[in-house]
Amino acid sequence: MNWLQRFRIRYYIKNSIWILPLVGMIAALLAVRLLNFVEIAMGWEMDISKDTARAVMGSMSSSLFTLVVFVSSAVLVAIQLTSAQLTPRIIAFIYQNIVRKISLAFFVFTFTFSISVMIRIEDSVPLLTVYVAAYGFMISIGLFLFMIDYVGKGLKPSVALRGVAVEGREVIRRIYPRGFIESRGIPPDTFDSPDMEPTRIIANRIDGVLLAFDMEGLVSLAERADCLIELVPQVGDFIARENPLFRIYQGGAGLRENALLKSVAFGLERTMEQDPTFVFRIILDVASKGLSPGINDPTTAVLAIDQLHHLLRDVGNRRMDEGIVRDAEGRLRLVYRTPNWEDFVQLAVTELRHYGRESIQIARRLRAMLENLIQTMPEERAPLLQQELNLLRRSTERFFTEPEDKALAAVSDSQGVGGRHGKSPKAKAADPVQNNSQDVSTLVTSSLLR
Repeated sequence: MNWLQRFRIRYYIKNSIWILPLVGMIAALLAVRLLNFVEIAMGWEMDISKDTARAVMGSMSSSLFTLVVFVSSAVLVAIQLTSAQLTPRIIAFIYQNIVRKISLAFFVFTFTFSISVMIRIEDSVPLLTVYVAAYGFMISIGLFLFMIDYVGKGLKPSVALRGVAVEGREVIRRIYPRGFIESRGIPPDTFDSPDMEPTRIIANRIDGVLLAFDMEGLVSLAERADCLIELVPQVGDFIARENPLFRIYQGGAGLRENALLKSVAFGLERTMEQDPTFVFRIILDVASKGLSPGINDPTTAVLAIDQLHHLLRDVGNRRMDEGIVRDAEGRLRLVYRTPNWEDFVQLAVTELRHYGRESIQIARRLRAMLENLIQTMPEERAPLLQQELNLLRRSTERFFTEPEDKALAAVSDSQGVGGRHGKSPKAKAADPVQNNSQDVSTLVTSSLLR
């Protein structure tokens, strides 16, 4: 089995909700057979009538079938609500959720087990399987109540955004394994393809989005063919059929085209498998929908900025000149494209600055994020952040015409509106509007005390 087949199987299992329930159904059938064999061998029977046992098993089976239908409907409703309120890009996380998969699998297991037990009730009532079915039914009721609570809380924007961000951090650390501080002083490894003429160009065979590629496999192919392989598109790019997919340099005449094509995976839409910018894209889509005039929910956008803040810090503390792979002898074997620091910063800030240009809440939260990152990250990362901070300052000055609004938007606030101001005493003294309001409030308070 090659890398592409393994990837497709793993990807399909991860994004399918029916596989675990099917396994639960098969496991229930096998478990009933095994336990029934033990019952017959040990002679275990219950001292209740078979009609009563059938009635109880029938009620349990019908109730469990209702649970299965209800949970399936709840998943579909969650998909509709999440895609409408947040973003369609988050639907994949609903199918990948392990709690929903395990709950549905256990319900199907207990339902199949109960039906199988009811069929085996003839002249006597089996003891062990009836007890297992009864306790499984009670566990299913408890698991159902837990799942209702879990699904309801999972629809909240804060929970959904945090789940995306947690998985995004794992992707970032996997794609950029080296820290920025520990790599400081190491010169970047570069490759300029225009300086070299490719000996071969391998075209793509299908339309789709590049989801992932087998780095180790491509390096091994390049070593065996004694050549350099360049992967043209970046992970997350859509590439049409017949467009260049690989460029081969410095030989590689014996390199098989099929072997290269089996080292890349395509799909209909982007995933976070090897695409750290897709994490930012999902969170930004949620923020953009919250800032749209039809919804007008800037607080959800602030929740999104909270996650972008920490994701940017994770990215900024990583060395990002990846994309150059050498063999054990130091020879260049593989070149691929990855986003750099500028890509991440512009992706995280630009759209929010444009869509939230008339929101004081967004201006203050963005300012707090940029100022904090400038203070806490390596100084090499600061110039681009300072540039975005200057753009934000000019944007707020242009869109807020009232001096009071300008003064309010010029303050950083980690909560958007409502947190502690970041002004120093000097800044407060230099603000006549705020000083006048404080003087008025002081006079009112003193007059009331009199």
